[in-house]
Amino acid sequence: MSGFPILSLMLLVPLAAALVCLYLDAKGARWLALAATLVDFVLGVALWLNFDVGGAQWQFQESHALFSGFSYALGIDGIALLLILLTVFLMPVCIGASWKSVEKRVSEYMCAFLVTEALLLGVFMAQDLFLFYIFFEAGLIPMYLIIGIWGGADRIYASYKFFLYTLLGSVLMLIAMLWMVNTAGTTYIPTLMAYDFSPQAQTWLWLAFFASFAVKMPMWPVHTWLPAAHVQAPTAGSVILAGVLLKMGGYGFIRFSLPMFPEASAYFAPMIWGLSMAAVVITSLIALVQDDMKKLIAYSSVAHMAIVTVGLFAFNTQGLEGSMMVMLSHGLVSGALFLCVGIIYERLHTREISRYGGLAINMPRYSLFFLLFTMASIGLPGTSGFVGEFLSLAGIYQASSWTALICTTGIILGAAYMLYLYRRVVFGPQKNADAAAMLDLDAREILMVLVLGLSVLWMGVYPESFLAPMRSDIAALNARIARAAPAGDAKVTAGTEKPAHIETAHEGAH
Repeated sequence: MSGFPILSLMLLVPLAAALVCLYLDAKGARWLALAATLVDFVLGVALWLNFDVGGAQWQFQESHALFSGFSYALGIDGIALLLILLTVFLMPVCIGASWKSVEKRVSEYMCAFLVTEALLLGVFMAQDLFLFYIFFEAGLIPMYLIIGIWGGADRIYASYKFFLYTLLGSVLMLIAMLWMVNTAGTTYIPTLMAYDFSPQAQTWLWLAFFASFAVKMPMWPVHTWLPAAHVQAPTAGSVILAGVLLKMGGYGFIRFSLPMFPEASAYFAPMIWGLSMAAVVITSLIALVQDDMKKLIAYSSVAHMAIVTVGLFAFNTQGLEGSMMVMLSHGLVSGALFLCVGIIYERLHTREISRYGGLAINMPRYSLFFLLFTMASIGLPGTSGFVGEFLSLAGIYQASSWTALICTTGIILGAAYMLYLYRRVVFGPQKNADAAAMLDLDAREILMVLVLGLSVLWMGVYPESFLAPMRSDIAALNARIARAAPAGDAKVTAGTEKPAHIETAHEGAH
């Protein structure tokens, strides 16, 4: 596919379809949105099949100078590839989830979702600093509209809180970007990743980027916008918010904070560990006492993303690979859990856990899939959740055994709140006649949960297919940050890592 602008095509397809959607009726907009997202999914699969795992770090590159200091530069590595695949995989599911539940202003709704897809893909493709910033910030606008127009009763409050939290940190990031370009003399991200800023400058630059990425993750204590946004968002909004939008913060740490500011990242690593430990314990305990299903899953998302941050700042290969796997798994599993909540919400129009019970009797197929996603969220071996959490915790154990110990309690607490949720919704007596009368999954719903369920099992049983594309990129990042790695306190390590030059030579021989 050399020379073919597949990345630009993947951006153009949803944008063109979004424009056409505005001129169609509800039925036409639904089918066009589904067709556009499926075309992008096929293009994403083609991207994966043509990605050279042992080849150059940056592939499918496109570059066109637009004006002084700004260029339309696209390109991906293995890390970006996997997040692009997650995005194009979840988008048709989101359109399917909205098929019946969204009845007002359907054309505008589908337009907003297609624009969201294009902007999210742009975040992972951009190789120009300011192009990245435009995609990164513009993605807020359609999600703000999706929550504010098609959300629940308190949607206006939730959408404003979402917008203001995420915008505030990004202003600081823009100032830092302007200083970086002025100092390094380039806006090209791969060049900046290899540029050595002074340690003093790194501290301030790191904090400016952290202000944006921490909110996007979201890290405790700047996570309070997330439960409100999830509860008020329509089902598909929650799926894409948990599935992809939260990954923009993790991607930002991998692409900017760690490689561009390694010394500052090492300096602030203990702070990251402390905030992550607090997030795992506090948000898990809060999740345990929730009465609203969406709010419970939203708080669980904060706890899971805390495992991502400790893995990223473990400064070793296991932690970095584990964080990526947790992000991919969380995108699938949390999206599936929000979809499961949306399925029964469409039937009963309530998210109160106490209104349900005994669904195993009248909704056995639903109960089976809900069980699979519950177990994946806990991290059951054989599901996607286990691989990432195991690698992340193994990585952080080498850096800080106490941090690993505290974060591991999140698995125990996660089992407590997820199994408690499942027992109250699926088992027990059928207390309410309206819940007992609900019909089981129809063909459309079975298709959506089936593709998600198979993906969760695939990642759990054969994680190598997801680890292979990013392995060389993780190794390059680890080599870049190794010089600043803080001394670990663990008595047992995962083995002595080979020096970078030996590893490269070994890979070249193969």
